[in-house]
Amino acid sequence: MTVRRLARDIPHLAARFVGHLRARPLTPAEQEWVAGLLRDPEQPLFWGQAVPDQRHAVDTARAVARRFDDNDDAIRAGLLHDVGKRHSRTGPLARSAATVLDALGLPMPTAWRAYRDHGPRGAAELEAAGSGDLAVAFARHHHGKPPPGIDRGIWQALIDADGG
Repeated sequence: MTVRRLARDIPHLAARFVGHLRARPLTPAEQEWVAGLLRDPEQPLFWGQAVPDQRHAVDTARAVARRFDDNDDAIRAGLLHDVGKRHSRTGPLARSAATVLDALGLPMPTAWRAYRDHGPRGAAELEAAGSGDLAVAFARHHHGKPPPGIDRGIWQALIDADGG
């Protein structure tokens, strides 16, 4: 992330910060919905996330489902795109600080680097779990352009649902 992008993303980042603080555990109905969508090897990746990340993932997946209700691959990509964040074990303040340090090109603690690098790390885990190409690609590149072979309309729906 560049300083220019950081400045442009401040409203999004502030909303994400507040959302992290206000997140509530998934309801039993939401838990059932998630469990019904994810494959067995994907389950521990999702459920190992912190509550705010689970909430964000469900909100993202639901937004995708409103546009593509019959596309389980796209919905799963929304559910799984941030699974790599669980390795950082960071809260909203550390995540905010990591984002700023990254934009400035400054060094950061190991846990913060794990947060910064959550996309590629989560993508590798999803690949190992046998997740579909879309879920792996969106985890790896969800802050960027779609890789070749990925439908641009679905990618944009995922980006929009993620708040970007």
